[in-house]
Amino acid sequence: MTLHAITVLGHDRPGIIAETTHILASLGLNIEDSTMTLLRGHFAMTLISAGDAPLSTIESALATMSASGDLTVAVHEVPVEETTPTDGTSWVLSVHGGDRPGIVSSVVEQVAAVGGNVTDLTTRLAGGLYVLAAEVDLPRSVDVETLRTSLQATATELGVGVSLNEVEADEL
Repeated sequence: MTLHAITVLGHDRPGIIAETTHILASLGLNIEDSTMTLLRGHFAMTLISAGDAPLSTIESALATMSASGDLTVAVHEVPVEETTPTDGTSWVLSVHGGDRPGIVSSVVEQVAAVGGNVTDLTTRLAGGLYVLAAEVDLPRSVDVETLRTSLQATATELGVGVSLNEVEADEL
């Protein structure tokens, strides 16, 4: 079995997900992880599929999707990696405020500085309001109050609000 990372990017229209997943299923591929969203009106999807179809077969089958020129499709073989459970804790990081450059980098630098790992991150610009929501794993050894203080200082410099809340087990 081989893993393939597949990306589909371009002008949004109904049916992109249905078409992509139908092609992959017809090749006997199983979708193991995926993320799909609209980014400022553009469709963006990344998924990891598993199966025995060769790279060239997957590329050929998906080529029909990019024939009109409104979508770009890429397929890459990726190594199988064992996921090891972390000994950390899961948190939700939220940021909101006026849009400006540097919000994402400044906030995630604080998480990285304590050995935290961002496992999911979404941002949206709605009018002049910028919203960031991230799931982060923090090592158990992290002093969360010190991290909150660092995040608050960064947020104050940026003129945004920030919160960091532990994910309850029943929320997963």
